[in-house]
Amino acid sequence: MKLFQCQNCGQPLYFENTRCERCGLSLGYLPNRETITALKPDGAASNPGQPVWRALADSKLYRYCANAAYDVCNWLVPAAVPDAYCAACRHNQMIPDLSLPENLDKWRALEVAKHRLFYTLFQLRLPVETQAESPTGLAFQFLADIAPSGSSVLTGHADGLITINLAEADDAERERRRHQMGEPYRTLLGHFRHEIGHYYWDRLVADAQRLDEFRRIFGDERQDYAAALRNYYANGAPADWSEHFISTYASSHPWEDFAETWAHYFHMIDTLETAHFAGLEVSPKLPQNPGAVFDFHPRETDMHHIVEAWLALTFAVNSINRSMGVHDLYPFVLGPLAVAKLTFVQQRIQAMSPRKPESQASRDQGLKRSAFRRVRTEMT
Repeated sequence: MKLFQCQNCGQPLYFENTRCERCGLSLGYLPNRETITALKPDGAASNPGQPVWRALADSKLYRYCANAAYDVCNWLVPAAVPDAYCAACRHNQMIPDLSLPENLDKWRALEVAKHRLFYTLFQLRLPVETQAESPTGLAFQFLADIAPSGSSVLTGHADGLITINLAEADDAERERRRHQMGEPYRTLLGHFRHEIGHYYWDRLVADAQRLDEFRRIFGDERQDYAAALRNYYANGAPADWSEHFISTYASSHPWEDFAETWAHYFHMIDTLETAHFAGLEVSPKLPQNPGAVFDFHPRETDMHHIVEAWLALTFAVNSINRSMGVHDLYPFVLGPLAVAKLTFVQQRIQAMSPRKPESQASRDQGLKRSAFRRVRTEMT
């Protein structure tokens, strides 16, 4: 993810910030410009109960998404359009029951992860129609288990609808499930990225032209899904899983292998983009890998360069974690088959994603170079 700055005072900003701590101006996210903007109220354009703001980023008028009233969204909607919800929140089909006070904080955590997901979806120019706009559109529902003896909500995807169990937003409960399921990297953002992988398998892979290649790399998805999961939970991953898969769960079925790989690709490009905009340089060189300079843009970089940069960055960060006596940030190994699967995911995304016009891409690259230092990942 990019790093952001207040246009009024230059204060560094996080993606979720709603107020600049230095100058006090309100802040909002402009998805079309991929930036956080400082805001000034525009009394002339405001209606009762609907404040309108002028963005310092482009001098245009905007309203906050309706979900800003719950402090769960900081995205902006053009003042001239009738939509109450932003480009991310309009996909919500069902939100938690807000008559229960404890649900609001959990919903906020879910929306933080979901908005970070949509940041990447928009950056990659992937199709994100709502179900009202298209029969193949995308929707979310956030549901809680029925206690104490009722049904349990299963996080998953079906026909464009992604369900997330509200319990995943509870840190203690998610940690318990992480240990119970043997998943060293169980996060809310990871859930969203995994489940959206199932959605895009239907959009980008599930046709005759692409299935042969998918089956060659991931295996035959026609095998019994329920039986495959029962076998995985009864017997675990094969002993040599790391030679074939990106995680243990990926070994359960080709659909899960694709979704885990998809999520991993999103982890990689988002983290590397952050490293790029932070101006990080990683050294020393490692003898088993060639050197690389990573001038990062996920739509225009091949998987070879992404992997080189990723190995350098994660080695450095894992080393820092070990110096603090904590677990590795990145407890995975990228074998050749995992890289081949990541390459398939990237190719499918690039085939679907329209490229920016050359002049716009050049302007964007020039702005990056003038504002931030290039990331260097040197591994010989």
